[in-house]
Amino acid sequence: MPTSSPDALPPIVVFDLDGTLAETAGDLIGTLNVILEREELPPVAVSQARELIGAGARALIQRGFAAGGRELMPDRLDALFRVFLAHYGENLCNVSHLFPGVVDSLDRLEEAGYRLAVCTNKPEDHSVRLLELLGVKARFAAICGRDTFPYFKPDPRHLTETIAQAGGDPARAVMVGDSRTDVATAKAAGIPVVAVPFGYTDVPVEELEPDVVIQHFDALYEAVRRLDRGVD
Repeated sequence: MPTSSPDALPPIVVFDLDGTLAETAGDLIGTLNVILEREELPPVAVSQARELIGAGARALIQRGFAAGGRELMPDRLDALFRVFLAHYGENLCNVSHLFPGVVDSLDRLEEAGYRLAVCTNKPEDHSVRLLELLGVKARFAAICGRDTFPYFKPDPRHLTETIAQAGGDPARAVMVGDSRTDVATAKAAGIPVVAVPFGYTDVPVEELEPDVVIQHFDALYEAVRRLDRGVD
């Protein structure tokens, strides 16, 4: 059990969502392909998700257009972004699912006294509803999306404000993510980071030099314990 005084804030583990807690590529790419079809552009394969997803819906749309060889002007991007949000909001969990071992890991962390939170560049409303559909919304003390604060990842304040909103101890926080954005955010905030290699990243996560890389959520608890600066 992590050591703490009765009045101390609890240690906290903050998770990214897409590609970290949940495999969401099928639904995200599905919505992107609806837009590309309307624009008479070729669809992208779900197998391309690792390179396309990870920087938010605007970047996903831009990358989809770039893959089809068409430039996308800012005003048109704004319009398509609104279309994307509306369609995706009605198709959040057609095929999306938690990665193996997530629920057991959340159980073990909670039993050991860790508070849990989500810090994602997905819109807050979508994040909350998706986690509810996946059956784990109530596990998180805070679910903070791209629009929760005036800033978002890789701005470190997105992470530090998530920790504050969840009531966790920033000196005993650990970030868990899958992408360049997550690792950069955690490093900028001075918070240790665990990376998973099965999410959405344009380079192998090992090259991003997180503190720990785990191959399965079964290894998360021990990784967090290693990085928790309040554990003797």
